[in-house]
Amino acid sequence: MASGLDPERSVLFVQSEVKEHAELHLLLSMTTPVSWLERCPTYKDQIRELNLGESVGFGLLGYPVLQAADIAVYRADTVPIGKDQLPHLELAREMVRRFNNLYGPVLPEPQAKLSEFPYVPGTDGRKMSKSYGNTIDLADPPDVVRKKVMSMFTDPEKVHLGDKGHPDRCPVYALHQAVNPERAPEIHGTCESGELGCVACKQELAEKLLAYLAPLHARRAELAADLDRVRAILADGAERARAVAADTMADVRAAMKL
Repeated sequence: MASGLDPERSVLFVQSEVKEHAELHLLLSMTTPVSWLERCPTYKDQIRELNLGESVGFGLLGYPVLQAADIAVYRADTVPIGKDQLPHLELAREMVRRFNNLYGPVLPEPQAKLSEFPYVPGTDGRKMSKSYGNTIDLADPPDVVRKKVMSMFTDPEKVHLGDKGHPDRCPVYALHQAVNPERAPEIHGTCESGELGCVACKQELAEKLLAYLAPLHARRAELAADLDRVRAILADGAERARAVAADTMADVRAAMKL
């Protein structure tokens, strides 16, 4: 809500309050081959990046099935998504196709909707993810935002002022493009020429990012001061969500003859 979602237009709820998510997850898991899940690039990346080895649990392997259920239980036809999640959405489409082939045309195949910035790098240059501990959280206070930005990974070939940089592979520049678009072309040029140092570049990003987040922080503080209102919105959202999800599951059960 602090980011601008309007509860009158967007149904906001806590997932665990709508049990139909878990039910459809279970049913889709019965028709989804393990080989489909094992080839998911995000699954492979997380095993490697987090050094999980043989300790990887079914929850991680099967998470794309829950994602598919989250979408399909509302018969969503469009999903706002990040670039890194495209393989997950394609996998959801495959699950829906398989279900429909087995039981009839019950669920629509969801399409992706990418934003202007479909990939946001984390502070270490990898994709921004809680699992990697490289996030700049929307609720972070200003001193934390500054600290995280100033610790960001940059071009390893640009060590000193005067060294020529490669902004197109620098996560600091990628965030400039998102929150500082007016200055981004100039920053690109002065980084490439060596005129702009990484410390000054990060300092400017930190202040632009804080200005970008200021309205969100203000709305969040207002909401935090009235948690009863937030709880009421979530309760109303769960009720509205359950009504739609229940209709979907009735059709799913009928198709499966359960």
